[in-house]
Amino acid sequence: MFIELTDHLRCPVEHDEAFLVLLPGLIDGRSVRSGTLGCPVCDRRFTIRDGVFDTGDAPVPAELSAASRLAPDALAALAGVNGPGGYLVLVGPPAAGWREIAELIPGVGLVAVNPPAEVVDQPGVSVVRSARLPIKTHSMRGVVLGPPSGGEAAWVREAARVLLPGLRMVGEGSNPPADTVDLMASADGVWVGTPRR
Repeated sequence: MFIELTDHLRCPVEHDEAFLVLLPGLIDGRSVRSGTLGCPVCDRRFTIRDGVFDTGDAPVPAELSAASRLAPDALAALAGVNGPGGYLVLVGPPAAGWREIAELIPGVGLVAVNPPAEVVDQPGVSVVRSARLPIKTHSMRGVVLGPPSGGEAAWVREAARVLLPGLRMVGEGSNPPADTVDLMASADGVWVGTPRR
């Protein structure tokens, strides 16, 4: 996990938003390979192992077996992330194309949440496994929700929460709830929108 990403992580437990404190075990360059993230509010501790931040409640990879219908170039264009800096979150199957996406949007950090099993933490991508986005509110430049997350209201609400105001989220699935997302476009099971103000 890219060490600077730890500044954007939060406790996934339902309480007032709280940062997580990193107690590193092994750091290799700018990558945290092992350690613990602790919450000062609820005292829960989460493990980083092989660079992966795991909250212990992520769906099993078999439940995320659907492939993304978005090619990396289409995904990058729909997400609308231009220029370096910040992070783009890829939830589920879209994370499989992270290398191509990284080439299309250089200088933007990639966070793969519940990616396919073959996606491992390495320079260029940080891997998180969780039942929700353990990321600070209004801190990400874009979120892409692959199947089935793109059609699930809870994941759409999480994506809207972590996005910086006015920036885009992309989903693969049924159209998002109108009270959460201002829809910009929708076709063939893919939608693009911004968090509703």
